[in-house]
Amino acid sequence: MKSKKYHLFEVVGIELEYMLVQQESLKIAPNVDELFMLKSGSITSDIDNGAISWSNELVAHVVEIKTNGPAADIKKLSQDFYKNIQEINILLKQKGLQLLPTASHPFMNPLTETVLWKHSYSEVYELYNRIFDCKGHGWSNVQSMHINLPFYYDEEFEQLHAAIRILLPIIPALTASSPILEGKTTGVLDTRLEYYKNNQQKIPVMTGKVIPEQVFSKETYHQKIFQPIQKAITPYDKHKILDHLFLNSRGAIARFDRNAIEIRVIDLQECSKADLAVAELIIETLKWMIKNLNLEELKSWHENDLLKIFDQAITKGNEVILPEIFIELFLFERREVSVKQLWSYILENVSFQLSKEAKEAIQIILSEGSLSQRILKVFSKDNSENSIREIYQQLAGCLAKNQLFQP
Repeated sequence: MKSKKYHLFEVVGIELEYMLVQQESLKIAPNVDELFMLKSGSITSDIDNGAISWSNELVAHVVEIKTNGPAADIKKLSQDFYKNIQEINILLKQKGLQLLPTASHPFMNPLTETVLWKHSYSEVYELYNRIFDCKGHGWSNVQSMHINLPFYYDEEFEQLHAAIRILLPIIPALTASSPILEGKTTGVLDTRLEYYKNNQQKIPVMTGKVIPEQVFSKETYHQKIFQPIQKAITPYDKHKILDHLFLNSRGAIARFDRNAIEIRVIDLQECSKADLAVAELIIETLKWMIKNLNLEELKSWHENDLLKIFDQAITKGNEVILPEIFIELFLFERREVSVKQLWSYILENVSFQLSKEAKEAIQIILSEGSLSQRILKVFSKDNSENSIREIYQQLAGCLAKNQLFQP
């Protein structure tokens, strides 16, 4: 059955990924199948839980919770997700487990601790593992939020894709939450994306430059992105198990099977309130861009030029000084503008469209820094393993109480 088509911003789809960990030690727990057994009485890959559904992921310690189909009212989703987080934590408590937020586990050794999902759809995961060796941080130690936004026809796809491409480079400065791996700071605020850029180098066309190419129609997208991906994967996929729709790993991917673009560069935050605040801000920013900015100027940017900004934002976050020509796109008449200043300017333009909860959360992020920066503020005072464990226990508490982390 063909999916129903929606116009720009008519609906939204949100996906959040969480780690299962042991309550005391925070050691990862590959027990999503047991969680699903507790909930439904059987091991399944999907659980319908009303407005929100649950599903498995590539690795057995990550559960995805997502809108159960397109949602018309994003402002109520924070509570919908929070209720499901509470329910999952109650179920996990029976096993001495809990959910842990952020985009990466601070201690996990993926070489020794990775366990792939062994149930339905496992042949796809096994093939991915044979091709790419998924025992790495970029595969088995990553959690993110995906935002799915609809378009009805090529003209709407053109507008949405053009705006998203321009916004992608500055999103990590707002949402980075992965500054620590294997007990050490990485020197990069968004380490998840640093790995994301390179974890498919065996077949580079699958990720491209992360920032999508300048393609603004369905036909061109197939020619320039899908067809090269299908050609590149063929020698590795003799039985045609993999689908080009799922192989495309850019930071925003076109899903023509459901007429949507999925944004994938957003690190998971510490609670659903923060995640949905970020989602609200990004959606309202894209609306504002499409309504007010010059489409041809947005389309004119090559992915290599956008990638330079993206790379800086991944490493340095909101202090990055942006090129004047990029600032001019946003009708911001100032020089020497940082990413933080640009986001503050954008917030001024869209804040009246945000829910009170979202506005408060974004103001905390802009004033106190991304979650990575807030984590590092605490870690800099005591960089011991115990300190990391205490910080991440606090983050688990933030998730459980739906509160932002404010050191």
